Amino acid sequence: MMRQFELIELVKSYDPDADEGVLNRAYVYSMKAHGAQRRASGDPYFSHPVEVAGILARMKLDTASIATGLLHDTVEDTVATLGDIERLFGHEIGRLVDGVTKLSRIELQSDQTKQAENFRKLVLAMSEDIRVLLVKLADRLHNMQTLHFIESGEKRRRIARETLDIYAPLAERIGMHRMKDELEDLAFAELYPDVRAGILARLDFLRDKESDIIPRIVSELERKLGESGLSGASVSGRPKSPFSIWRKMQKKSVGFEQLSDVMAFRVLVADIGECYHALGAIHSAYHVVPGRFKDYISTPKPNGYRSLHTGIIGPERQRIEVQIRTPEMHEVADYGVAAHWTYKQDAGKTEGPQYRWLRELLEILQHAAGAEEFLEHTKLEMFQDQVFAFTPKGDLIALPRGATPIDFAYAVHSEIGDRCIGAKINGRLVPLRSHLANGDQVEIITSRAQTPSPTWEEFVVTGKARARIRRFIRTQERAQYLKLGRAIVQKAFRQEGREFLERALEPLLKSFNCASVEDLYVAVGAGNITGAAVTKAAFPDKEDGKDKVVPISRARRKGRPNDIAVSIRGLIPGMAMHLAGCCHPLPGDRIVGIVTTGKGVTIHTMDCETLENFTDTPERWLDVAWSNSEADLIHVGRINVTIANEPGSLGTLATVIGKQGGNISNLKVTNRSTDFFELLLDVEVGDVKHLTTIMGALRASPVINSVERARG
Repeated sequence: MMRQFELIELVKSYDPDADEGVLNRAYVYSMKAHGAQRRASGDPYFSHPVEVAGILARMKLDTASIATGLLHDTVEDTVATLGDIERLFGHEIGRLVDGVTKLSRIELQSDQTKQAENFRKLVLAMSEDIRVLLVKLADRLHNMQTLHFIESGEKRRRIARETLDIYAPLAERIGMHRMKDELEDLAFAELYPDVRAGILARLDFLRDKESDIIPRIVSELERKLGESGLSGASVSGRPKSPFSIWRKMQKKSVGFEQLSDVMAFRVLVADIGECYHALGAIHSAYHVVPGRFKDYISTPKPNGYRSLHTGIIGPERQRIEVQIRTPEMHEVADYGVAAHWTYKQDAGKTEGPQYRWLRELLEILQHAAGAEEFLEHTKLEMFQDQVFAFTPKGDLIALPRGATPIDFAYAVHSEIGDRCIGAKINGRLVPLRSHLANGDQVEIITSRAQTPSPTWEEFVVTGKARARIRRFIRTQERAQYLKLGRAIVQKAFRQEGREFLERALEPLLKSFNCASVEDLYVAVGAGNITGAAVTKAAFPDKEDGKDKVVPISRARRKGRPNDIAVSIRGLIPGMAMHLAGCCHPLPGDRIVGIVTTGKGVTIHTMDCETLENFTDTPERWLDVAWSNSEADLIHVGRINVTIANEPGSLGTLATVIGKQGGNISNLKVTNRSTDFFELLLDVEVGDVKHLTTIMGALRASPVINSVERARG
């Protein structure tokens, strides 16, 4: 623990005019206030504020900030009051301590209070005086340095995750890259210890294998710069941090061996002119990696960061990153707003480009009706690798980039994800595969009748959503195959004139390699076993003959009901049942099923030309019938339309379909001439009668030349 005189000497080393009396009083007051309190490590609690003050002093902050670091926990954790602090140390220090105390209370209540209100308070505290955030970051840094003393693993992980998600990005946003790197590495060590240890081991291996490669590259770069007239240039090199390496591996989906720029080299020169001089010397000496040059001197980052970045195939044929900057730029890169600090001027002001994001938040805050509306319109640009979206109530949901409303719905609650039928982003209805952006307000529309769609798996990005969808598909697919398989077996028994008894199937299980009767049904429903094969195994003494195979009954050919047809009631399209894309069958059409191995049944219209391909495999044919509930669902009918080539005709087409309750889901121009266009339309309808009504209305329109249902 830093002693009193050591802290005073450290502050005096960069600020000879520092108020030594205030610092001494703050040190003694904090020590007495915390008294016999102990930290999780067993050390006196007072050691924590002293270390926080030391971190702030090494950042060369002013007297008020150092005193706030010493006093920041007194109001929260001791009998001291804010009035006591203001009376003894003045209004400025009292205001800073109050701001840090409020932020600490926000942390403690984060599980109970609305996150929208918490973030509003955080922005207000930062806007009043940025030193509040600096003290809070120093407080968090020391807490992370001593995190391993906390016994609860869950609490350690929660603190580390909060550090990685909130405080490290905030440190980066105000340009404090050194603190950001340390916070990230400490959080990384807690959240992913095995991954970090693996990266460190590989870095150690590289260091042992080529122990002098960094000094050799440094020497070569210095020689090249000296030859170009920059003898005063200073070059240093180091491997990148484990967290930055891991993040790049995640972002690029590559292994450690595939990363070719794990080493970074820094060139310090006297002024801006020499920065560009050094860049020219390096580019003329080595091959440049395309797309890796960035000029942050002419266009600084929002946090004030300035430097030249370039990627080269450098000395030793190594691919490396080179950063070129002046000593002043280097100090700003490490300490951000703290590097701009001048204790001889007004402290705490929030001016300059690095505060633009903060002023924008304040402008939104001033015009917002409340915390929730404020968050709805705020773009959290500080979070580079995540998307932060909000529920209509203002709750914040963190998701990876590329996340969709489905991911959002599952992040809110698994049941909401399962029942999602639509989504509104910022009040507008959007497709479920839309990508969310920072600050989006997402409203999920649900229905109790909805279930997860197998197509969702194609575009969701979160593990929770994908696992939930896959689990539903597995369970539902089995249930669908089970239902279909039972119906097929029952139908096969009836065709043979046999009474269906489930116990008659039990002796057959071994021959079909099934563990249970249910497994047998599933195999039949999936098309791996035919119903005829089951009856043949059950009644081996029955007469063989082709006349026993009845692909389509005479009753069905004549359109009459068939008591042995399998109903497709409750079968979800895309699982056990698939509606053929060649003929687009609709409720009301005469249909037949074709059993496909491993995929269930594909439903075709009775007059579909594709059926000719299955004339030699009658065992795959299955009598099926629509259920009454199918008419309540949306189906797609396909029609060919020839339309006059004149202005407004396409609008007339869409209007007629819309007035009849149809919805165009797809439109394709298949042929065009001077007078007519030929179109292929997919129209959402309830049944074949609905489609027929639409076709009749289209034929009555003068701009429509012909309308036919598409076949094949």
